[in-house]
Amino acid sequence: MQTFKKNALSMSINGALLSVIASFSSSTFAAEEQAVDTSKLEVIEVTARKRVENAQEVPVSVTALQGEKLAAISSGAMDIRFLNGRVPSLSVESSFGRTFPRFYMRGLGNSDFDLNASQPVSLVVDDVVQENPILKGFPVFDVARVEALGGPQGTLFGRNTPAGLVKFDSVKPSQDFDAFVSVSYGSKETSDVRAAVGGGLTDNLSARISVLNQDRANYIDNKAPGFEEDEVLGGYTDQAMRLQFLYEGDDFNALFNYHMRDLDGEPVAFYANAFKPGSNSLVSDFNRDTVYHDSASRATQQVETEGASLKLDFELGDYTLTSITGYESAELFSRADVDGGYGAVYAPIMGPGVITLDSETSDAIPDHEQITQEFRVTSNLTGDFNYQVGVFYFSEDLTIESYSYDPLFSAGAKTGYVIQEQETTAWAVFGSFDYDFTEKTSATFGIRYSDDDKDYSNLRTIAPLSWLPQFPQPENVAGEESVSDSHVSWDISVSHKYSDDVNLYVRVADTFRAPSIQGRSLFAWDDGISVADSETILSFETGVKSDILDGRGRVNASVFYYTMDDQQLTSVGGDSNTARLLNADETVGYGFELDSQFMVTDNFSVTFGTSYNNTSLNDSGLSVPVCAQCTVTSPLNANGQAIVDGNSLPHAPEWIHTFTARYSREIGEGEFYIYTDWAYRDEISFFLYESKEFTGDSLLEGGARTGYSWETDSQEYDVSLFVRNMTDEQQAIGAVDFTNNTAIVNEERFVGAEFKVSFF
Repeated sequence: MQTFKKNALSMSINGALLSVIASFSSSTFAAEEQAVDTSKLEVIEVTARKRVENAQEVPVSVTALQGEKLAAISSGAMDIRFLNGRVPSLSVESSFGRTFPRFYMRGLGNSDFDLNASQPVSLVVDDVVQENPILKGFPVFDVARVEALGGPQGTLFGRNTPAGLVKFDSVKPSQDFDAFVSVSYGSKETSDVRAAVGGGLTDNLSARISVLNQDRANYIDNKAPGFEEDEVLGGYTDQAMRLQFLYEGDDFNALFNYHMRDLDGEPVAFYANAFKPGSNSLVSDFNRDTVYHDSASRATQQVETEGASLKLDFELGDYTLTSITGYESAELFSRADVDGGYGAVYAPIMGPGVITLDSETSDAIPDHEQITQEFRVTSNLTGDFNYQVGVFYFSEDLTIESYSYDPLFSAGAKTGYVIQEQETTAWAVFGSFDYDFTEKTSATFGIRYSDDDKDYSNLRTIAPLSWLPQFPQPENVAGEESVSDSHVSWDISVSHKYSDDVNLYVRVADTFRAPSIQGRSLFAWDDGISVADSETILSFETGVKSDILDGRGRVNASVFYYTMDDQQLTSVGGDSNTARLLNADETVGYGFELDSQFMVTDNFSVTFGTSYNNTSLNDSGLSVPVCAQCTVTSPLNANGQAIVDGNSLPHAPEWIHTFTARYSREIGEGEFYIYTDWAYRDEISFFLYESKEFTGDSLLEGGARTGYSWETDSQEYDVSLFVRNMTDEQQAIGAVDFTNNTAIVNEERFVGAEFKVSFF
């Protein structure tokens, strides 16, 4: 693969880094003392509506993670999946490991692992949408705030947000000098090094550079007979960097952001026949640190991404003109033993259990480019009426290569090859209009027209199953497909200030997810192309946001109901080892969310969140292929396929609970603290059909951190011990719907220590 580190842009950036660091003054300045009432909860500001607002006054269900809570739940070199269950109604999982996360909100998501899969939960990082699933796995470091916005967000944020979006805002440069270095080390020889430095270069120009290096040694042993090898899987080296320049003038601001990632590691570990037959319990001798693969030595996962954005703000009296230009690119190569075992029924050896088909495959993105452009005008009028209007453009070129190999008889020689290419072009015009009826009651109306076009083609030149005499798979099979659609998204919200501390709101919203194309032709007998039409959603939501106990408590709650027409689904795997896109006639979901915070005393605080989500597929004619060896509990039709009418959605727990608590006490010249966080999610189904093996049990995971912090005139120090998954809960959190019951298992207990020093 071509490496980004050697191209002209990266060489220029490396030179810029040296200039930035050399430009900072060697002196540090003590922060100005500010009177802060630590007995009350801090005001949380969010940008859920593309302007800075008090989260308590935004008529949208939004949960923000920042500060110590964000730092604690991401401890131990965790990737973005640390968000799983940490926000009401939000789940995150992956069958790719540290990359390609799949997000689910209010039960809506996409369990498809194809590199061309779209998701109904959008990810926006520093004002730029991350469309391809590989871009969504960028490491989380030096981040000021994470916002989870539930429900349709199609007016201001675009076409693929029917379930909501997750928004990341990095720490921005400022004129004030600050820097930090943190180093942690823990289980499995895992290290996590983070650093950032920022400050003013001139009176108008400031900069900030942030770096990350996460490393873990291989620790999983391969015990397959004839393929034994110690410490062959589980490790990674994940490096990332972000460089920002901010120019602040009297009526003009410009923010430049460059970021890159280089991941060199191993794919997620697959465990063949890990379930007890007729049960979702793991087999009695299951060991996370042992696999039985015949191709573990060739497993690899390499990801390189880079991007840049330029945000320009022009203050024009009563109006602000904003331009956001974004560029993203990605390269990937991931090769794994997908069946999770060794040998097959047609080979001299086989295990563990029955392996019907020995499968070693890889997927690659040799070429990817995404370009986005947004122009937005925001009014700053003093009257009762204000608005935002703008235009948006999106372009993506994507190339995917898929390979299959023979791990048994030719030492992993290539046996299959498919290339896919897709071009996506989308544009939109949008507006959001606010009107204050009274000092206490206001309304917002948003509207967006979106147009979406995709052109897709694929070509299979080597057929992996062509050797089958009874079903010879043809080679040199090509296919192409084009889809387009347009949609008018809208939302109406009304908020009412019931009192100084209580805000009520009601919101109705409509949006869509653009048509999707898949070309799963590697093991198909035809071109493998399937198409899903646009899905649309109509959502109703009402809620209350309240500050209580004289600012020492906060309780936010919402109730929602939605209907989705033509929901895009993916039938993954089954006994035929195929995957195809589907549309369900109707999906109905309803539930509630509660998020609360309390300062019990000046030294003791707690948070509690909970959500309930009920989802149901309503389509009497919808059926999907089922597994070959699992115990299917869904009714079957005459063709042996599972009828999924009435089923809940995959990876959609009914209940999610979160809890945190922090206690601190002054000791000597510093502060001793202890922090704990817990997340619970209800049982889930891994696939569209229901089965005993592929049902994930309820999962409770907790963590804790204890440490001591102190500061001098210009430095602050923090030393801590932490643990993740402290109860060492072990269970399957995902599976491969293949010819054998292959499991993906959660991370085991992690114990570590961290030292951090901050300069200001």
